[in-house]
Amino acid sequence: MGSVERHLVRREAGLLLLLSPPFDRTPLDPGYIKGYPPGIRENGGQYTHAAVWSLIAFAEIGEGDKAADLFNLLNPIRRARGQADVDTYKLEPYVVAADIYSEPPHVGRGGWSWYTGAAGWLHRAGLERMLGFRKRGSALRIDPCIPRRWKGFEIAYRHGGTLYRITVQNPKSVCRGVSRVVLDGTTLPGEGLIPLSDDGREHQVQVVLG
Repeated sequence: MGSVERHLVRREAGLLLLLSPPFDRTPLDPGYIKGYPPGIRENGGQYTHAAVWSLIAFAEIGEGDKAADLFNLLNPIRRARGQADVDTYKLEPYVVAADIYSEPPHVGRGGWSWYTGAAGWLHRAGLERMLGFRKRGSALRIDPCIPRRWKGFEIAYRHGGTLYRITVQNPKSVCRGVSRVVLDGTTLPGEGLIPLSDDGREHQVQVVLG
């Protein structure tokens, strides 16, 4: 992951590349990606599927600050902060693009738009890896990996006719580590699995990090 940061993250351009440098005028044959110009799609551009997996990897090792930084970098709405950004990107800023070009004269230009595969992974990265919301059969586990600066967040989750109001608190400004999970006033044992029931009631869940 250190190599990802050093060689593939280009913050000034808002890119997370698939590889660097791109293949160009080389006798080596990496396969079909050599058919793309340098910096386009898999040939050294940002290939968003893989970029999201880097975000997930940082969350898995507990680097919440870096995971959030990459989520912001990949968020397409950031491509519409000003007219110059819009003119460069040339795609809809409310959907995820499969790829973004990385070499002049098209640095930052979006490629294949409305890419549902990468969009699905970005959604899962935010919900499951950063907010830590994961279902395990008939139970729910909340194990976030968030930036230290976040004081907490809330999730309203409906399971059938039952509403779970989940509040996560981060009093010690950590990235990861659940100290306790409380369901309707009762502290849950072990890893704090929250049993799910469709009883039509509203349940309060408190998750404390630290």
